[in-house]
Amino acid sequence: MEDLIRFALVGLGVGAMYVLMAQGLIAIYRGSGILNFALGSIGMVGVYVEWELNVNRKLPFLVAALIGVLVSAGLGALVQMYIMRPLRHRSSLIRVVATLGILLTLQSLAILRYTSVPKSIKSALPVNRVNVFGDVFVTAERLILVVIAIVVTLGMYLLYRYTKFGLATSAVAENERVASSLGLSPNRIAVFNWALGSGLAGLAAILIAPIVTLQPTVMTGLVLAATATALVAGFRSFPLALLAGLLIGVCESEVNMQFPDLPGVGKAVPFVFIVIWMVVRGQAIPQRDYLLQKLPSIGNGRMRWSLLVTTVAIVGALLLSSPNVWVDAYVVTICFAILLLSVVVLTGYTGQLSLAQFAIAGFGAFVAGRLASTQGWPFIVCLVIGVTATVPLGILLALPAIRTRGINLAIITLGLGTALELIVFANQNLTGGVQGTLIDSPTLFGYPIDAGAHPGRYGIVTLVGLVLMVLMVGNLRRGRSGRRLIAVRTNERAAAALGISVRSAKLYAFGVAAGLAALGGVLLAFRQTSLGFAGYTAFGSITLVANAVIGGLGYLAGPAFGGTIASGGLDARILDNFGDGVSRWIPLIGGVSVILLVLLNQDGVVKETIGQAGLVRSMLQKAKRPRMATSIFVIVVSVFFMWLAWLWHVWQVAVVIAVCAVIKLVRKPWSPPPPTTLDDAVVAEQTRVAPRTLEVQGATVRYGGTTAVNQVSLTITPGEILGLIGPNGAGKTSFIDAVTGFTPMSEGRLILDGNDITDWATVKRARNGIARSFQSLELFEDSSVIDNLRAASDPRDFLSYLRDLVYPVSPPLPAEVVSAVREFKLGDDLDTQVEDLSYGKRRLLAIARAVAGQPSILLLDEPAAGLTESETAELAHLVKRLASEWGMAVLLVEHDINFVMSVCDQIVVLDFGKKISEGTPDVVRNDPIVIAAYLGEDDPTDDEHLGVMA
Repeated sequence: MEDLIRFALVGLGVGAMYVLMAQGLIAIYRGSGILNFALGSIGMVGVYVEWELNVNRKLPFLVAALIGVLVSAGLGALVQMYIMRPLRHRSSLIRVVATLGILLTLQSLAILRYTSVPKSIKSALPVNRVNVFGDVFVTAERLILVVIAIVVTLGMYLLYRYTKFGLATSAVAENERVASSLGLSPNRIAVFNWALGSGLAGLAAILIAPIVTLQPTVMTGLVLAATATALVAGFRSFPLALLAGLLIGVCESEVNMQFPDLPGVGKAVPFVFIVIWMVVRGQAIPQRDYLLQKLPSIGNGRMRWSLLVTTVAIVGALLLSSPNVWVDAYVVTICFAILLLSVVVLTGYTGQLSLAQFAIAGFGAFVAGRLASTQGWPFIVCLVIGVTATVPLGILLALPAIRTRGINLAIITLGLGTALELIVFANQNLTGGVQGTLIDSPTLFGYPIDAGAHPGRYGIVTLVGLVLMVLMVGNLRRGRSGRRLIAVRTNERAAAALGISVRSAKLYAFGVAAGLAALGGVLLAFRQTSLGFAGYTAFGSITLVANAVIGGLGYLAGPAFGGTIASGGLDARILDNFGDGVSRWIPLIGGVSVILLVLLNQDGVVKETIGQAGLVRSMLQKAKRPRMATSIFVIVVSVFFMWLAWLWHVWQVAVVIAVCAVIKLVRKPWSPPPPTTLDDAVVAEQTRVAPRTLEVQGATVRYGGTTAVNQVSLTITPGEILGLIGPNGAGKTSFIDAVTGFTPMSEGRLILDGNDITDWATVKRARNGIARSFQSLELFEDSSVIDNLRAASDPRDFLSYLRDLVYPVSPPLPAEVVSAVREFKLGDDLDTQVEDLSYGKRRLLAIARAVAGQPSILLLDEPAAGLTESETAELAHLVKRLASEWGMAVLLVEHDINFVMSVCDQIVVLDFGKKISEGTPDVVRNDPIVIAAYLGEDDPTDDEHLGVMA
């Protein structure tokens, strides 16, 4: 019992530092809505400044500490003003990536200046032992740290609860636009909060450095445990953060006591808190403000075969003829390119930010390596088993993603990846001891491919693996699976409304990404015959995401660019040619590149290269002799590469490039594929939909103490159009949300063809014929018009998830879709990106997409909003046809009364959530209660007033 109490008291000291760092995270999040992963590195700058001044310059500790805290505060303010403020309209994904770039930059600078060697620091606080009671002693330092944490917490609570600054911060966090209208400056408030939060991080780092030693990676990792503390506090409550931080510190210390042979288990405690808390408190459907932010662009997945073949030929020649050190650099680049493909699938295509991909790669290498070492199995068998065993781990990692997303998902994946690192990779009992995992020289079908004795052969194996994975990911992007992933990435609400299982899409993406990461990890590890896994760290996962952003998150060629800047990759080899150790600057270059890219071009180097290539192509086409200009350009580039080949003593490359140059000159210039037209598409035979009747009985929707829909009953029957009208705030959209499953009903039942579907999920309702459109459109902005329509009309079979990896196919377009496209004159815009459409066409596309799944019951939420008179007339004609010719049961919510009266067979009127009238258009038009609800008149006498309803 005494040991239990003693370790608990020791843990309080560490927990107190988690509290201080968490208070900084909360302050920054409340002031700007950003989870600052770079906060630990900002605090690290403060502690190094304090160490320099106190130890090297002999300044008093308090003076040096104050300056260190001020430096951290000033650095935080500068980061907010010059990096985060310009990104305020970008997606949360990009803002998180920006903080990762700051983390990489500051940590790289610290390592370049101070190295990674830990420095022991003497504590400025008293370290004498204090008798708490009985035989329980603890150093006074730990108790003082707890007192400091309590005092700071009290100060932060009072500051944000009772001062003008705190109230202004709360106002901005609640509604930035309204706060601005009241004269508050969100930018100024954000700067102050960043300065305050960063100053607290500096204070925490200075106080904890004597306990954990002074080391860049330790300080930046401190924010991970603090994040768990802030998460439990909801990034809002300072007192709750105090309790959570102290509890996590105590639990960590107690676990270390119970498992002395497993030191990583105690350090993993904060991440266990993260996992449990996120799974329990996660959200199933995101809020709208998260959906409306701009994400990085994505490619179309099409192959440029001539470019691919040429590139493979050149790289293959380099692998077979370069010196060994260069071959190893190429192999590292290729392996990291495969790893980065996993980020493309998961983050680029699916929008799920995982900070555990490098740890997953390490797990695949761990399984394959241990099998090769302990069982002596062949390389290919170990590779397949390593990849196969990692896929379930990726799917397991996806389970929290079902309930979390955005920065929350980044936190939980980082926690899981770090726990894997601490518990498995850092445990020598599991990894083979001091020497690591020893394996025999690998062979492939009896053919030696040892990277030491036959580096070229091993390089060709990795190159073949990369090409196959590029083809697989390209197939996925062009297939039905890719459309589902991109739909989930862009708008989970809209995807679910179309019957796309968000859960299945995420599980699939995490599984595929895990397999890709494992393949890259195994190939990277088997370059050597002594495998070590300590390098598969959380920091490596962060670097991986940064490299993916640099190359281009959504492009197949992005990993090739991002892989070159990996540690030990091609860029490092080139830089080392200019002098030993120059490659140490690669992490710093990567961090700075991430910051510049998210500020200037979040789409990455590939998108910029494509744009520049298009500019060059345009200039050449405008030249008087474009053929001659192209020839000269190719010859100059070829001569340059041949010079490089001679410089590296790789004469074979010159021959390959010369042949490729000749092919380039004689072949037909590449041209983009012809535009998609309705004549090119295979059209299914037009049929009537399955007739279904939906009965809503006593639907009631409450938000807290507010009743939005109150005991509303109605029936939607096949072949008829039922209008649902009412003033603003009457509860119309809330009613649709309840019927489609986005909002739970407090009371009432839904009956579909006699079956109670009240408990059905959104996806199940959609797959059984209940479709909707959205008042705010919620289209898939990153996709073309045709891909939006196909995402809605694609069959929902599971087999496509597997077949698309090899042979993607596109099913025929339903007749309803083709008819809608022709009605709305969208035929010439099928290949146009949604973001490039006019508002009117976007509105029409939303209706066409809702029809694309051939629903039996269609709920249209203000479909005519923003349309011109002619477009409204076309829409009215189509809605009538949907009911009469295809047999759909249509519920129409619309403010355009003339439109409603002209198309509806029956009308229901809501006011303050209650049904106040129903009947034919003529009955409703002349109902005094309806007129009063719209015009606010107690005794209306002129039924013509209803013509101005809006």
